[in-house]
Amino acid sequence: MNAAPRVLARIAGLLAAAAPDERGALWHLAEPGRELDANLVRLPPGAEVGEHQEDVLDVLLVVLAGAGSVRAGDGQVLDLAAGAVLWLPRTSRRALTAGQDGLTYLTVHRRRPGLAIKPPSGAYEGGEEPCMLDRVCPECGRLSQDPAPVFCSRCGERFPER
Repeated sequence: MNAAPRVLARIAGLLAAAAPDERGALWHLAEPGRELDANLVRLPPGAEVGEHQEDVLDVLLVVLAGAGSVRAGDGQVLDLAAGAVLWLPRTSRRALTAGQDGLTYLTVHRRRPGLAIKPPSGAYEGGEEPCMLDRVCPECGRLSQDPAPVFCSRCGERFPER
């Protein structure tokens, strides 16, 4: 049986229903069996997604509302405004900053493989493995590869202070 296309969300409705100060992921693609992930993210004025690097996936970022900038790892700054489509190649370092009206964007990328926690070869013999709960984003649940994350690379949420 073939899968049928369907409308999953209406962005204008999602934005209208969100609280004015709500930030982070307002919606994400959650259909079973999908091969893509997508997130609708809103940052309030002046908010930042700290510098980070996605090592596995290319990400397409589409600015829907507001403005801001992205700073590349080499220091180059790209201005973002509604309608801008930005390619973030895997291994690129980047940081986002929302402008005075905030920044709302959609990210789309290949679906991440499921999380599997396994110790490195020869590590943790005879003892318990370390707890990694401090590396799980409180907003979207993504496990950060960074041992001391500040911002989530998926939704932009700030990790709690340690």
